[in-house]
Parts: sequence; structure tokens; C-alpha cells
Amino acid sequence: MTCQHNETNEHSHSHEHDHGKLPVILFFVGLAAFILALFIDAGLVKNMLYVVAMLFAGYHIIEEGVMDTISATKAKGKFTPNVHILMTLAALGAMIIGDFQEGALLIVIFAAAHFLEDYAEGKSRREITNLMELNPTEARLLKADGSTEIVAVSELKIGDQLQVLNGDQIATDGRILAGYSSIDESAINGESIPREKTEGDEVFGGTMNGTGSFTMEVTKDSSETVFSKILELVNQSQSNLTKTATRIQKLEPTYVKTVLVLVPIFILLGPVIFSWDWRESFYRGMVFLTVASPCALAASAVPATLSAVSNLAKRGVLFKGGAYLSNLVEVKAIAFDKTGTLTEGKPQVTDYFFETEEAEQAYIDIIVGMEKTANHPLANAILEKFDSQDELDLDVENQIGKGLVTNYAGVAYRIGKPASFTDIPNDVVLLNQRYADEGKTVVYFSENEEVKGLIAMMDVPNEAAKKVISYLQTQGIHTTMITGDAERTGQAVGKQLGMDEVIGNVLPENKAEIVKGQQAAYGPVAMLGDGVNDAPALVQADIGIAMGEGTDIAIDVADAVLMQNDLTKLSYAHRVAKRLDKIVWQNIYFSLAVILLLVVLNIFGKMNLPLGVIAHEGSTILVILNGLRLLLPIKD
Repeated sequence: MTCQHNETNEHSHSHEHDHGKLPVILFFVGLAAFILALFIDAGLVKNMLYVVAMLFAGYHIIEEGVMDTISATKAKGKFTPNVHILMTLAALGAMIIGDFQEGALLIVIFAAAHFLEDYAEGKSRREITNLMELNPTEARLLKADGSTEIVAVSELKIGDQLQVLNGDQIATDGRILAGYSSIDESAINGESIPREKTEGDEVFGGTMNGTGSFTMEVTKDSSETVFSKILELVNQSQSNLTKTATRIQKLEPTYVKTVLVLVPIFILLGPVIFSWDWRESFYRGMVFLTVASPCALAASAVPATLSAVSNLAKRGVLFKGGAYLSNLVEVKAIAFDKTGTLTEGKPQVTDYFFETEEAEQAYIDIIVGMEKTANHPLANAILEKFDSQDELDLDVENQIGKGLVTNYAGVAYRIGKPASFTDIPNDVVLLNQRYADEGKTVVYFSENEEVKGLIAMMDVPNEAAKKVISYLQTQGIHTTMITGDAERTGQAVGKQLGMDEVIGNVLPENKAEIVKGQQAAYGPVAMLGDGVNDAPALVQADIGIAMGEGTDIAIDVADAVLMQNDLTKLSYAHRVAKRLDKIVWQNIYFSLAVILLLVVLNIFGKMNLPLGVIAHEGSTILVILNGLRLLLPIKD
């Protein structure tokens, strides 16, 4: 609620009151009393109605102004006023000099604008907390006799079996035991396209089942699901504000105290400097009290911050608070873990060559038959690339130092590292050297120990990575790739991506030291990793950003999470952070300019109480609406 920020702890969280519908009802009673007073001539009755209008329409303002000041003063052991006390004193001052109508009008306008501000600022909070409504509460528990029972999600235990029908909300994290369906996981990862899921696949609580149905096994307690961790993170984001917002909130009591000191000085100096009579000077003092209130300034950062965090949350980018998002603007260098962050995280066949084109398919049939018996990433890459025409059932042996060996139709075949072969054609040697220089892993295929071909594989760069790296460099951000791979492999990938720096042969425990070195060399540093073996580096960085498709470990460890392995979300987050910074400073400059203008106009006698309140509240609403622009998606 605007003009209502009290420090509840050392981090200065926004404090909100919830009086239900009572303030609204009282406001309309007060408004009716004010309108009635306009049509009554009797002075005493008229003024009594204005007093009723002040007390009823301004009930919540007066209560928050007086009661919050008292409670904050007791808690801190020193006088800690809030901005509402300024409006209360201004209305009281108007009554003292007999301007009951202006005092009542001040309160009525201020209270009406207050409700509008509350609605506008509340919109940003509602946008970010609408995830709460998606929190599942019930599940179909599958009992031993085959029947189902609707139970509370909190009663579920790991190992329970649930039935999920078409259109159901999935109650908790688990694994599909039987069935098939497409599932809308946008609540988890921001991806609007449903995912096809079948037996053995993971499903997440809070997501929506499509047209299929399935049986699932509970694998996590309801408090440990990915969705519950997202809700916890969203809650944190609403209290963790930007440094600017926190600084404004901490300065608010000091600002109000300064105004309270300046008002009596202003009143006393009025007759001396401006030759006002005492009544005019007192009235001008009440106007000063009103227009100098920092409501717009107090609303400069909070709605904008919450709107920005909400904008990102809806697109699968979760920040644990506005402070981390605002820090993204200050980052001068970003370090990336290679595997799974800048690359796809698994090798793919990029090139292959066979000496005899006529025998190529026959060789592929044998290679597929051999690799089907293996169980390692390179075998998977080969099987994804090649299709066999003849399904061969081969007896394959994995010999240490030689690789995969088999005999077929009286001929010996082998797949292994280049160093294990001696009879190698020159063209194969040249290709091997070229592919190795490009950071690719090469295996040879031989017939009776005579090399007949090769296959080159590589963990290929993420499609979005090059575009994101290019964007960061246009922003003057130094990019570094950290990898445990050999230096040559790392440099090859880094060259494809256009990285500024590549550091290879790095052990996981050394990544944090590299980040520390980058901080010394460049300033604030962000680190992107998978949230598991990169944990020390994520913690060391000024902002730790985890890549992960809904992994709870990533959510626990990082300051921000890209819920899908989509690097474009990083550049989007940076653009949102830049706009947040721009809008907050727009609001601050505008708020201070309005206060200065209204104070000057008051000194020259060009401002009265009602006009001062309208201008003051109008500026506050404009500031909030400007912040709410961050709810809109940012286009490239």
C-alpha cells in the first residue's frame, strides 16, 4: 500500500494492513457526510458533518498514521513517524484555523486516491502471487483394492500411488507407472507447449494433465516438490527488494521527521519573510505538510520491482528477490559452465567418413549392431545418428585399451580410439587432426585392423548460446567459459560461440576461485551453471544463476533459476533489469520534481490544500502505473 512502508526488520520490508471491507464502507459514509455538508447552511451542523467526513473517510489513514507511528517508535526506541501522520496533521491543522471544508476535502481526496494506489500496487503483487492459486490441495489416492479416494495432498507419503485423470491437476512430484498423456508444465518452467509423458517419466506437482490419464508413484513429500520450492522462492522475492527500494524505505522516517521540523519553521518565518498574517502562514504550513509528503517517492521502486519479478516468473525465470535482479544491471562479467549450459550436455555425431562409399551402409549396420551393446554417451550419439538396414545380432566384447571388438561373417571389426590403431590411411589421419583441432572426439572403425572410417562427435553448442553471448558483449559484459574438458576442446567450443575467454581443465572445486579472480579483474560477476557441481561457484558469484529444467537442487542453490535450459531467458532478464533500473530512476526524479514544484508554488501562494492533494496523489498514481509497465513483455 503506497505511503505505508514500515520497517519490520533490518531489511525493511513493506508493511501492509488488512482491515477487510471496513475502511471502504467508512469511506463512503464519510463521503456521504461531506456531500451532505455542501447543501447545509447552518455553520455548526455543516462543520460537524465535515468532521464526520474526516473521521470516517480517513479512518484508515488516521489509524495508520497514529498507531503505526506509535508502534514503530516503541519498537525502535526512537521517534519513527510515517507519511500518513503528515496528512493527519494537515487535516487537523485545517480544522484549527476553521477551514473544515478544506480539511475534509483533503482527507476525502487522499483516501480515495489511497484506495486507487492500493489497487494499482496490489496488481503487481497479485500478478506474482497468482501461482499460489495453482498449489494443489487434493489427490486421487489409489488403494490396494483398486478403488480411489480423494485425500489431502498433505496426507500423501512417498511410495503412494495416485490416479491422474484427464484435466486433473497433478498433486505432487512423482513418476508415471502406467499410461500416457501430454502435460502443461508452464507453472514450473514457463513453457506453453505441453510435454508428452509416458511410463518412467517424471511429473511435477502443480502442473496440469491433458487429455490422457495415468497412474503415478509419489516420489517426494509435498513440502519438497519443485512447485512448493517455487512458491517459497516467490514469497522471498516479495520481501527482498532492490537496494534503491530498501534505501528509500529506510530514509522514509528521517524524511518525515525533517518535514515535521521544517513545517513550524516555515510557519514562523512566513510573516517575517513573506509578510503573511499568522492565519495565512499557518495555512501555507499545512499545504507544505501535504505536498512535501513522500508518497510518490515511496512508491517509486516497490511496484516496479514486483512487476519485473512477476514478468520474469511467468516466463520461467525466477529471481529470489528484486535485489538480485537489480544487481544484474551492474554485472561486468559472466562465467558459464560449458556442459549443459552453453552446450546441449550430450555428444552428437558431427562428422563421419568411410573409405569405401559402396560399403558405407554395410559398415553402418555393423557399427549400430556393436554400439547397441554399449552403454555410454558416445554409443548413444552414434545410435541417434545412424539407422541400420539389417538388424545384426553381434557378439561384442569391450576390450580395455582396444574398444569394442566383434567378428561377423569371419571378419574382425573394431571401434576404438585413434591411438589404438596402427594401419591408418593418410586421409583418415588428416581428418582426425582437423576434427581434433575443432575439439571433437574421434573414434576409428576398422576391418581386420585396417581402418575403414571414422566418426567425430562433440557436445555441440546450445542453439541460443551464440546469440546470447553476442548480446552480452554488446552490453560491455566480459564472457568466460569454464570447462573441465581439455583446453583444445574448450577453445574450439568457445571459438564457435565467440566467447571472450575460455578456461579449460578446471576441476569443480576450482571454479569458485576462478569466479573470485574474475571479480577482482572486472567487478560484479554472475555465474551460470547446473546448480549441482557448480554450487561453490554459484555461491561465490554476485549472482548465481542455475540452469535446470525444474530441478529443486538448482532452486535451492542459486539466486536465480532459468527453469528451462533456454539461455535466451538470460538476455531477456538482463533487458528487464535494465528497464527496471530506468523506470525506478524515472519515478524518483519525477517524484522529487513534483514535490519541489508544489513547494515553490505554495510559497508563491499558487497552491491550496485540495489542489495540493490532487497533484500529490496524482503523481503517486502515475509513478505506480509507470512501474506496472514492467508487467508487459519486453520485445526484442
